[in-house]
Order: sequence, then C-alpha cells, then structure tokens
Amino acid sequence: MGLRSFFESASRLLKLATKPGRTELWLSIKICFLGIIVIGGIGYIIRLIGNVL
Repeated sequence: MGLRSFFESASRLLKLATKPGRTELWLSIKICFLGIIVIGGIGYIIRLIGNVL
C-alpha cells in the first residue's frame, strides 16, 4: 500500500464521514465513562487484593 493509495482511501473515508448527532455523541460519552469506571474498579480491586496478600 503506497502513500498515494493511502491518501485516496483516507479522502474517501472523510467524504463518507458525518458529524455525530447530539444523542449519538452523548451515548459515546456515556460508554467511555462507563469503561473508565469499570477499568478503574478492576484496578482498585486488584490493588486491594495485593495489599491483603
């Protein structure tokens, strides 16, 4: 895959891309925060187990 074909496919992708609506954006934000909370909770539990051992 050459540089020219990369730019052609990137420009095709940008032409198809649209701005997310308000509800879609809010859903993405909620999913990201949920993922951060879950990963933080897992890290906290691992740290608690490590302190007990």
